[in-house]
Amino acid sequence: MSVSDAIAAVEGYLDGTQQERLDEYQAFLRIPSISALTAHTADMTTAADWLVGRMQAMGMTDAEASPTGGHPIVYGEWLGAEGAPTVLVYGHYDVQPVDPIEQWVRPPFEPRIEDGRIYARGAADDKGQVHIHLCAARAWFQTQGRLPINVKYLFEGEEESGSVNFDRWVEANRDRLRADLAVISDTGFFQGNHPAVTIGLRGITYAQIDVRGPRQDLHSGTYGGNVQNPANALAAIITGLRHPDGRIAVPGFYDQVRSLSDADRAQFARLDFDAAALAHEVGVAELFGEPDFSVLERRGARPTLDVNGIWAGFQGEGAKTIIPAEAHAKISCRLVPDMDPRVTLDRVRAHVAAIAPPGVRVEVRGIHDGMWSLTGIDHPATQAAAHCLREVFGEEPVYLREGGSIPAAATFGSVLGLPVVLLGFTPPDDQAHSPNEFMRLDNYEGGIRTVARYWEALASALGPPGSSGSA
Repeated sequence: MSVSDAIAAVEGYLDGTQQERLDEYQAFLRIPSISALTAHTADMTTAADWLVGRMQAMGMTDAEASPTGGHPIVYGEWLGAEGAPTVLVYGHYDVQPVDPIEQWVRPPFEPRIEDGRIYARGAADDKGQVHIHLCAARAWFQTQGRLPINVKYLFEGEEESGSVNFDRWVEANRDRLRADLAVISDTGFFQGNHPAVTIGLRGITYAQIDVRGPRQDLHSGTYGGNVQNPANALAAIITGLRHPDGRIAVPGFYDQVRSLSDADRAQFARLDFDAAALAHEVGVAELFGEPDFSVLERRGARPTLDVNGIWAGFQGEGAKTIIPAEAHAKISCRLVPDMDPRVTLDRVRAHVAAIAPPGVRVEVRGIHDGMWSLTGIDHPATQAAAHCLREVFGEEPVYLREGGSIPAAATFGSVLGLPVVLLGFTPPDDQAHSPNEFMRLDNYEGGIRTVARYWEALASALGPPGSSGSA
């Protein structure tokens, strides 16, 4: 495998600076940037400022933490590659809450390196992948004094809490964000830690069901049997959302779903996937889902409706015999082409109203949503990503349609008119959103080298500026 002189120099620099990178990575992970919790507002600002400082130090220009109605968006650019394409790189510096805290082996914001892994909240999702991009760029600056393409970095601080200000910021800055391609590193590898390029993501609509009954909690002996119990009513509503076989019972829910073509199903079937291994990995006796579709089809190309949380009544130690005054559930629907998040929520809302038992008041409140995304395998930027993964990791990469949602992917397509490549490096068992989240150091180091090569590959793959879908 031959490489250019520039890549040889970049990789030589990376070989000699691993400990420096790891120290910086751990410093980033120590910042508890939980966007969903107001107690961490100051930490969000600290994390944003940390990123700005790193970008300024390595040579990016115009690096800043841009205010929004919530947490800052971090933006930086380097546009010194005249005649080369421009790439918009997206990631997020906010992380998920850490509950249940008692299941962490060590505190989630005290990184530890063990058995070739780095453990901490955000190690994989998404601070590790943001840091991969910064390290690749720094290696180019340190060895070549420049990048082979023009790069614009856009790091969000609210991805884990609904991206409520993101679309508005992108709309207001569309001229500043003009590019030929968007690259998002917030996805991962395939089962068995095989390199992958993700070509599709599901969308989402997230909501809360509120069920209210009496003015206050009631004595269950005095009023039980005569007053509708909101917790029982909520249980009945939840039961009515799906059929026992896993199909969603909401009328019209599947009306906008794009059918899988024979070619689509063949692409899924080509992936060497072990369903039993997945069941073992997550600790269940068997997998369950919509009939007539494979596990991978259900994950990447079929919609879902899931309960994410339920609460009602007394939950303390001992017993308290009451009829609770209210009950609540958080629900989410994962969406696929060609579903509209708001149409879907309206259908769920209408169905909940239709099946709600008498004697309670029910409201379904939308919290956030995001569109699905799908990019063609044959796009030159997709093929360039696959080529670089193959060179660095020594394996043939696979093409995935993933089950998660990244609202930015759809926004870049609809607002900026950009093709999107989803190039992520996290292991499939990274425990993102769960206790003891981790990143494999081999994935992290290989990711840096892949991105460094990808920038050089894109300089030729995309052609002159504006030829690949510039907004």
